[in-house]
Amino acid sequence: MESLLPIIIQIVTGVIGGQAVGAAIKTAAMGQLTKLIAGGVGGIAGGQILGGLLGGAADPATAGALSGILGDVVGGAGGGAILTAIVGAVMGAMKK
Repeated sequence: MESLLPIIIQIVTGVIGGQAVGAAIKTAAMGQLTKLIAGGVGGIAGGQILGGLLGGAADPATAGALSGILGDVVGGAGGGAILTAIVGAVMGAMKK
């Protein structure tokens, strides 16, 4: 269960980040399911990338501050927002 908690946090915060970007970008006609999936997948990817980057950080204070739950939240929300924005841009370009 302990290894599953970070993934759950990354998915939830990724969905939140994706919903925020989806609401902000009105021009990309994305369905709710698309925003949920893109946010969740982006949340997992962002959390894993941030964790990998900070795992060998030169500054231990930065690695310590963004490790654990805070790192999962920041990486999840950022990754979900970024991937949702990319998917929205691609879908918007395909409709033209």
